[in-house]
Amino acid sequence: MDDPTIYGLVDHTLLSPTATWEEIKQICNEALAYKTASICIPPSYVKRVKQEFPTINICTVIGFPLGYSSTSSKLAEIADASDANEFDVVINIGNAKNNNFDAITKELAELKTAVGSKILKVIIECCYLTAEEKIALCKCVTQSGADYIKTSTGFGTGGATLEDIRLFKEHIGPNVKIKAAGGMKTREDFIAFINEGCSRLGTSSAVKVLSTEGGTSSGY
Repeated sequence: MDDPTIYGLVDHTLLSPTATWEEIKQICNEALAYKTASICIPPSYVKRVKQEFPTINICTVIGFPLGYSSTSSKLAEIADASDANEFDVVINIGNAKNNNFDAITKELAELKTAVGSKILKVIIECCYLTAEEKIALCKCVTQSGADYIKTSTGFGTGGATLEDIRLFKEHIGPNVKIKAAGGMKTREDFIAFINEGCSRLGTSSAVKVLSTEGGTSSGY
């Protein structure tokens, strides 16, 4: 698999709480140079990026990274970041642990209605979940009409695993795609996740890994 193919599936990510405007501009320029699928940035930078990089595909995060903000708060975040084209939202993990999956489906459906034809990716944060909870969440994502299920925020106790991707494939609906995030450290990791069925990869270090022989990534 060649580098342009991999770059075309990468959400080039910078979500550090200390990210500066100069660092955001750097990943924008890298994304344009290497033709990544998108940049994934904090919502506070969305409007400025849209103004200075009008052609770039902007992804942002909602309810990030803990997910337990209210639905109304998440809807307000989406409205404030309306210049973005893609929204990666964290589920209310507490609802999953309480087996309140109907509430998760309802919230995701409201968020999908809010983004409309734009892309909604749902972060379920696999590192905190049992297999049964992951399966139930596959159904929530499918029933809500969301576009993607995503493994991780990169801020939890673990990132993407191939085992979780395989589980997703068994239980998501035909219209749901898969995004892996966190824990991918080499070109071989990127290729393995793509070959397993991921349509997007969330990583902060794709450019470094792919452009530097033997380069490694620290994750998200």
